[in-house]
Amino acid sequence: MATTRPSRTTFVPQQPTEQELPPDSPLTTKEGWRRFVEHKPSPPPLLTAARQAALSEKEKLHHDDARRNYHADLPLVNTPTIQKVIATSRLLVQLNRQQISARRGVIISGASGTGKTTALSQLGRAHEIAVRKRHPGDRARLPVVYVTVPPAATPKMLAMEFARFFGLDFPTRFNITDVVNAVCATGAHVHVDLVLVDELHNLNLATRTGAEASDQLKYFAERLPATFAYAGIDVEAQGLFAGTRGRQIAGRFTVIPAAPFSYASGTDQKAWQSLVGTLESMLRLHHHQPGTLTGLSEYLYHRSGGMIGSLSQLVRGAAVLAIEDCSERITEDLLETVPVDYAAERYQALTAPEKPRSRRRRTA
Repeated sequence: MATTRPSRTTFVPQQPTEQELPPDSPLTTKEGWRRFVEHKPSPPPLLTAARQAALSEKEKLHHDDARRNYHADLPLVNTPTIQKVIATSRLLVQLNRQQISARRGVIISGASGTGKTTALSQLGRAHEIAVRKRHPGDRARLPVVYVTVPPAATPKMLAMEFARFFGLDFPTRFNITDVVNAVCATGAHVHVDLVLVDELHNLNLATRTGAEASDQLKYFAERLPATFAYAGIDVEAQGLFAGTRGRQIAGRFTVIPAAPFSYASGTDQKAWQSLVGTLESMLRLHHHQPGTLTGLSEYLYHRSGGMIGSLSQLVRGAAVLAIEDCSERITEDLLETVPVDYAAERYQALTAPEKPRSRRRRTA
């Protein structure tokens, strides 16, 4: 009796509702990605003094909790890097639609904390929202895939990351060819046209396994009619463009650097102040005076090292603390109590001007 091979038909699971989502639904699953795309932070209202005084204890706790949650999830600022990534990538999506092979792609490369993952995810979100506008009501369409390269990735591990996004499940007897075929068939069925691959630096091309995993990514790029966008830490220094494989990647991908903000010129300083001002305009604190954070732009630059991630942590953390200590305003003293990453601490120690002992801290 002949052995029956597993079917290679596409598998498109039902989309669970928000209430049915499992607790583990990161961006690397279709449920988590869909929730990310549809999430729209809603700024809580700022109450008048009379309205605040009229709140019951329970209502006040609810109001403060809503504002803490809002500041912890403060809306993102559309930085120049994000703007360039979205503009470049969406153009390539258009150019690649009629290409059978050798499609062009994007690589976002830079140091940790420069907003690479943010730029990559915002690209996917902008693209999916645009696709939904063109195809309203088509909930079966999944135009974007988001995966991360696992540490010490093998070709099979990488293929399973794609399968996990779609929710494809395989018995142990399935081999990598079965996984790849199912992923590609499902991707075509749900009209994937943008693939986001994060943590690209986890591919070690100096090892045989890493080189084979890189080849697996290339194979997906040939099989899936989609534009690929990668993000990783200093990928140029990882040997990604070395050798035969590297030359092929270099000939097909545009590299967009993600770098810390500069504070050298007047133009740089105005751009940084504008960024700080945008973050400040989103605050929902009852006693915070507009312009306070803009006045602390230089301090915030040295404290964050010009890293958008560190700046965001400082502002969001200070806002949460301002609600908790009932001051309802952000001051330099309060910002000093917010922890930052080690890289930002080192940058501040090396570059921040020494403060006179008699200097009084600026407050709101």
